[in-house]
Order: sequence, then C-alpha cells, then structure tokens
Amino acid sequence: MKKLIFLLAFLPVTIGFSQSTTDFFTKSDAFFKEHVTDGKVDYKTIKNDPATLDELLDIAAGISVSKSDAKTYQAFFINGYNLSVIKGIVNNYPTKSPLDIKGFFDKVIYTLAGKSTTLNDLENKILRKNFPTEARFHFVLVCAGLGCPPIIPEAYKPSILEKQLQRQTTIALNNPNFIKVKGKKVQLSQIFEWYKDDFTQNGSEIDYVNQFRKEKIPAGAKVSYYSYNWSLNIIK
Repeated sequence: MKKLIFLLAFLPVTIGFSQSTTDFFTKSDAFFKEHVTDGKVDYKTIKNDPATLDELLDIAAGISVSKSDAKTYQAFFINGYNLSVIKGIVNNYPTKSPLDIKGFFDKVIYTLAGKSTTLNDLENKILRKNFPTEARFHFVLVCAGLGCPPIIPEAYKPSILEKQLQRQTTIALNNPNFIKVKGKKVQLSQIFEWYKDDFTQNGSEIDYVNQFRKEKIPAGAKVSYYSYNWSLNIIK
C-alpha cells in the first residue's frame, strides 16, 4: 500500500513534465509560424501583444531537460535561444540592431530549464561546449542580424532535428549571398572566422562547406571573410 501511495504521489509530476515539454514545442511552433516570414520577424506585432512570447519563456524556465536525451536538449535550447533573442529585441523595440542594445549578448539574463544564462553562454557553454562536433548549430541560432542564416517559421523539434539541422545548413551554404564564390576566390561569412575551430575539426573550411554544396568550391580557393550585417532582421 505504501509503495502504491509513493508511486501515485509522483505520477502527476511525471505527467506534468511530459506535457510541459510537448506544450513548449507545440506552442513555439505556432509562435514562429505566426510571426516569422521569409527569415524575418514581426517584432512590432509581438511588441504590441507579447503575452504569447512571455508565456513561452515562462514554460521554458520551468522545463527540465537532460543532455542524455541529446535531441530534446538541443532542440529545446535552440528554440530557447531564438525566443530569447526575440524577447531581447522586443524589450528594446524599436531598434535598428541588436548591437545597439547594451549587453544584449553578454549581460542580459534569461532563464531556460532552470538555468540563468546570457545568449553568449547559451550558445557557447550550453550548446557548443556540450556538443563540440556539432557545427551546424551556427546555421540555426539566429542573432537578430541579417548576417545570420535566416530564422525559420517553425520550431526545432527532437523528432526531426537532424533533418532540420541538415536542411538549414544546406540552404545557407548553397546561398550565393552567404557563400560568395568567384572563380578560385571565396568569401565566407564572419561566422567562419569567429568559430573557425568548429569548422576545421576534420579538414579546412572549404572541406566543411563542400560537404553541403551542390557546386563544390575549387580546392585551394583563396578564402576571405565579408563583414557581418548586424541590421535587424525585421519584417517591414
């Protein structure tokens, strides 16, 4: 009898956790679908009615995720990063760039899965540090600048995360505005300069890029980096 009471006492907690995780991904998906178009965000509309965004971040604060379930962990924090970026912009809207907001990446604190974190720590300590071979994070974490690969109108979900990571990386690395090839010269986004070690674990930057490209960049191509565009990725 005591064992039965013990099990029943913990049953609601287990059910609540499951529903909260599912609820987060479902509601995040609806939010991105409503407010993201062609890689840009409708910050003005969200600013006028931030209730859904605030609800999502409240849910995210109380969720528990484990690195042992890598896909759920990664999908949760990718969405958490993108939602937190949007929150940071909305809190300071109107603005022309995230860089115009003091401490946007390294001072403003967000709470995700019970962790107090900045955007920089979320990217570098929670995702990159725990999964050091996963360079595709750079094509799904969207920093609110037009220089970033575009934000998508859907949530990242554990069941399809591999497909989403592969798709977004392929799209970015085949985009002539993101990877600029002219003969044997190639200009890469400064993302490749800032995080070079991520992209050269098994070869050169060109080797990494060519894994995803339909038209391969010539071997020995001269690499340079073009300046990052920090203008806000806003729907106008």
